[in-house]
Amino acid sequence: MAQEKNNDSFGAFSVGCNYWASHAGTDMWSDWRPEVIEEDFKRLKSIGVRKMRCFPLWPVFQPISLLRRYAGIPMEYSFGENPLPQDEFGRAGVSREAMEKFARFADLAAKYNLELIVGLVTGWMSGRLFVPPALEGLHVYSDPASLMWQTRFVRFFVRHFRAHSAIVAWDLGNECNCCAIAKSREEAWIWASTISTAIRTEDSTRPVISGMHSLGAEPTALWSIEDQGELTDILTVHPYPPFTPHCDRDPINTMRNALHATAESVLYSSISGKPCLAEEVGTLCQVFASEKIAGDYLRNILFSLWSHGDRGLLWWCGFDQKHLEKAPYDWHVIESELGLFRSQGNDWTPKPAAENLLKFSQFLEKAPALPPRRREAVCILSDNQDCWGAAYASFILAKQAGFDLDFQTFRQPLREAEVYLLPSIQEQPWRRFGVALMDRVRQGATLYVSLGDALLADARDWFGVEAQTRQQRRQPAQVQFAADSFEIQATYRLNLQSIGAEILAAEPDGNPVFTRYSYGKGTVYFLQVPLETYLSRTPGVFHEESAAPYWKFYSEFSRQARSGRAVEKSSPWIGITEHPRDEGYRYVSIINYSPQPAAFPLQLKPGWKIAEWFHGTPQDNNSLALAQNDAAVLGIRR
Repeated sequence: MAQEKNNDSFGAFSVGCNYWASHAGTDMWSDWRPEVIEEDFKRLKSIGVRKMRCFPLWPVFQPISLLRRYAGIPMEYSFGENPLPQDEFGRAGVSREAMEKFARFADLAAKYNLELIVGLVTGWMSGRLFVPPALEGLHVYSDPASLMWQTRFVRFFVRHFRAHSAIVAWDLGNECNCCAIAKSREEAWIWASTISTAIRTEDSTRPVISGMHSLGAEPTALWSIEDQGELTDILTVHPYPPFTPHCDRDPINTMRNALHATAESVLYSSISGKPCLAEEVGTLCQVFASEKIAGDYLRNILFSLWSHGDRGLLWWCGFDQKHLEKAPYDWHVIESELGLFRSQGNDWTPKPAAENLLKFSQFLEKAPALPPRRREAVCILSDNQDCWGAAYASFILAKQAGFDLDFQTFRQPLREAEVYLLPSIQEQPWRRFGVALMDRVRQGATLYVSLGDALLADARDWFGVEAQTRQQRRQPAQVQFAADSFEIQATYRLNLQSIGAEILAAEPDGNPVFTRYSYGKGTVYFLQVPLETYLSRTPGVFHEESAAPYWKFYSEFSRQARSGRAVEKSSPWIGITEHPRDEGYRYVSIINYSPQPAAFPLQLKPGWKIAEWFHGTPQDNNSLALAQNDAAVLGIRR
């Protein structure tokens, strides 16, 4: 067995994939072929894979049965018809043969310098539940027998392999929030705490990774972002468009989906205070993307995640699974073409996604270590709203307008920022939070509030407007803002009167919709329609050239905060992050979130000049050309 080494490998961005053996998928441990696995590793290494997430399938590694007597009364746990051996393997209910296979697997990974993230409780995989025979029918999160054997397995496995150099992190398991329906947030917390504690009892040197998907920022969420941040070291997103609300509306290579992984990662890391890993990314079957477009999509999200401080990306998965016939592969055929390699006769050939993974891996070898990106704003999520919808649209609109934001809930301490957003609020923040927020505005911050269905108690004081009456709308609001006309769906209309606010946009009858109000040294912008939740539900609004420029509302209230930027942009489909190294030097990432090539002048503020290029090539007259879904990375100084 390879010896222990320093496994602090999550400080920098890295690329990789999820792995099941190419010949067998989830049957790889029972149809054991180490020679095939070694060939797989050679192929994956050749395309720049560094990290692999692997899965000791739960019923294979802990194959316990429960023998019963009269009236179904439990008698003893066993391996089939054989009693559990009187040794450490038997006490943990763990198969010695399976552990020997995993040792060989890990040694092969070390041979090819592949780093392993081990998904410990792999009870859910590709739409099928995998549970030891003795535990079938028991509630995974709450049944005492299930918790006892999970704890024994996790402690034994981690203790057995904690000295192995190939293992860099322990994952709670693959999407364990799919193993059962949690009865409460507290039950979900207890399960995650039990497994993470079991890991740390045996190994305190490696990070514990969440392995979950579809966590919530709402206080009612059963699987909570905050709870996973409390219990694990690295959170995870699995951003598949069909399985995430508001994502499967536009082509996968356009701005909404190109920013899905990034927006979700920033949401998770902001709320939890922990780093995030895009642990599963893929395009499912070819209905969603051709192989070429899947490669473009991967290139786009690689640069985007890297620019926004994510810890890496793992594609799902290494090899196509079209040839596999057992469940779950014959149940869920949409998951059969997710590999970096396709089967071609008796060989495997790389797809465009593999080629883009390799190119990005080569870029990382020369890329700078990015300091945190410049963030002008904090987006505050409120109770009783669609937090993901509001957060997702806010993130995209901010990117289109040319500034960056983080997230928090109003139940968390207020963070310092130049700009605060309360998007599409359904409930006014608690009084003590509102007092702290308005004190920041009084001292000079900017506040933007868009209204969902919340009943606002402080409209006069905060916004300088007074509602005369409130009524349900029978049709979308028609809004005229400067030279542009907008249609925005809203449940209610406030019939407003200004008592000091400047009216920036109004309905055809003059009813104020978007206002600006001086508050102490700061400014408050109020939009009486739920822009963000409307856009999150509406196809085409972020990428179609004929779509109204909704981002101009964000451009208006962020104008002062954006003055600190060194690089300006004119296209809403170009995203820019700036990473100050010191007062005189910044790294800049410029990303084309569009399937169309883009050429434009590089607009540097006076006093700034290009110092070096890390990716991309400048054109004549300091202009820049970006291929579809591509990026440029440069350093600028003054």
